[in-house]
Amino acid sequence: MADTSTQSIVIDATPERVAAVIADFARYPEWAAAVKTAEVVEEYEDGYASQVRFVLDSGPVSDEYTLRYAYAEDLSRIEWTLVAPSKMQKQQDGSYDISVNEDGTSTVTYSLSVELAIGMLGMFKRKAEKMIMDTALKELKRRVEQA
Repeated sequence: MADTSTQSIVIDATPERVAAVIADFARYPEWAAAVKTAEVVEEYEDGYASQVRFVLDSGPVSDEYTLRYAYAEDLSRIEWTLVAPSKMQKQQDGSYDISVNEDGTSTVTYSLSVELAIGMLGMFKRKAEKMIMDTALKELKRRVEQA
């Protein structure tokens, strides 16, 4: 069983704006450095992506995988799970929880659980997860706040 890591960041935007950027998968390569392609392969009737195929390349780590997405009705939670094992991952589950703050900003809490297909010491795995999450949240904040 994989451990879950969680981090949060405050973004100067409404939850709706944050959710719109998260759900715009086709544009991930424009702002998420490791994402080379993000292709929506299946959609729900409402137009939101239900499955997205990603190609990642961050130097030492490259992978191709498909995630299945689910959304809270008010988009306060966007969660995903790995459709099938990939070259690097046996399992991946994650979520963004988006809440509004009194000052109109949003707090985004990112939770991620990954079971790797390759062996890695727990200490190194946790450090890698922290770097992935730090980068993802900072890139998301920059993208949302620049628009």
